[in-house]
Amino acid sequence: MASPVAPASVFSFLDTDLYKLTMQCAILKYFPSVEVEYTFTNRTPQMRLNTEAYAWLQEQVLKLGNIRLDAQELQYLRDHCTFLTPQHLSYLQSFRLRPAEQVILTFTPVDDTFGDLSMVVQGLWVETILYEIPLLALTSEAYFRFVDRDWDYEGQEEEAYEKGLRLLTAGCVFSDFGSRRRRDFHTQDLVIAGLVRASKEHPHLPGKLTGTSNVYFAMKHGIPPIGTVAHEWYMGIAALMDDYEHANELGLRFWMGCFGPGVLAIALTDTFGTPDFFKAFKKPIRAVTSADARPSRTEPADEAEDRSGRPSYAEVFAGIRQDSGDPKDYVRMASHFYKSIGVPEKTIVFSDSLNVDKCIEYKAVAEKYGFTPSFGVGTFLTNDFTHKSDPHTKSPPLNIVIKLSKAGGRPAVKISDNIGKNTGDTATVQRVKKELGYTEHSWTGGDEAHRW
Repeated sequence: MASPVAPASVFSFLDTDLYKLTMQCAILKYFPSVEVEYTFTNRTPQMRLNTEAYAWLQEQVLKLGNIRLDAQELQYLRDHCTFLTPQHLSYLQSFRLRPAEQVILTFTPVDDTFGDLSMVVQGLWVETILYEIPLLALTSEAYFRFVDRDWDYEGQEEEAYEKGLRLLTAGCVFSDFGSRRRRDFHTQDLVIAGLVRASKEHPHLPGKLTGTSNVYFAMKHGIPPIGTVAHEWYMGIAALMDDYEHANELGLRFWMGCFGPGVLAIALTDTFGTPDFFKAFKKPIRAVTSADARPSRTEPADEAEDRSGRPSYAEVFAGIRQDSGDPKDYVRMASHFYKSIGVPEKTIVFSDSLNVDKCIEYKAVAEKYGFTPSFGVGTFLTNDFTHKSDPHTKSPPLNIVIKLSKAGGRPAVKISDNIGKNTGDTATVQRVKKELGYTEHSWTGGDEAHRW
């Protein structure tokens, strides 16, 4: 059964998550000449593209080279993303993607119709960082245009309205994080319209819609763009420096060096395991030096540092983001950490495979331990469908990711708080786990092939 679909839709640099722009700003400042590689992974390998979907995807990827920042978009960034530097905004005015040179797509047939998709992105970090979101969104759209077509848009805005109403009624502070695995552009537009309508029609409910990670839709719907940093920031720095022991602290140091204290101040903790991150998070803030961006730099011993008058990163950052592992264990671990350094519990942003019930459940746990919870809800909002021919059967989303796989010629890895989210070169993953004393974790909700 064919589904009515809107025209292909990635036509703006702002149709991306805010953290891609914030990281690009920091990369332009500190790492403008670093070469990287990104690699695509389909965590639901049984859900393959067909030849028609792949041909369409190839065409859409090449069209990314036509995108340019227009005057209205530039003014929006100036007015609403004031943390982006003038140098970055100037850079964006003349910036172009070059997909014919930078994106390698491969389709390996498994039969006469279907095949496995491979995708590699290579080039300067400051340029290629803007590929991830549109490539993932287009891959998902290709699948649901040409493979699973047994769906339509009917009821999507109303369903989003009802989800928003439940979250608002439960007192949840939440935002849309659904760009990467959305069914398509139009679906995300409908979903955000429903959430905004629920928020406007019920202003006295205890919850709050704080915005969307998608900058274009933030602009279109008049809500704030939301986001700070992604795993690739720490992954890239660790690989470039070949220094995993100090990677988290270096990432924090460069971040504050670019944006200043208290700005974009939700810290992502799980790139190399949250326990290792907390070791860096409790350190006193240090300014970036000219030697910090060089792989040959030497790190002074913490014990020899003068800590007088300098707060820790944990004191200055507004909170932390939970994106892997058992959220309840995370809350308990975070509470113990803050208490151990004498800092009151702050904000926890939950962002891992959420739905309404999970938001309400984790809200109660976080508040019990003194945290202020917030929720970034993604795929459950922008790719939650049933089959049109059988409304009782779910039309499942793809679980696809694009991760940094090399930086400065070295493998880039992520080991997370859940074994199912490990990414990158296997030998490097094992080496980093050994160096950091990483303890392997898994949990019942961590099956990446069946997250939604």
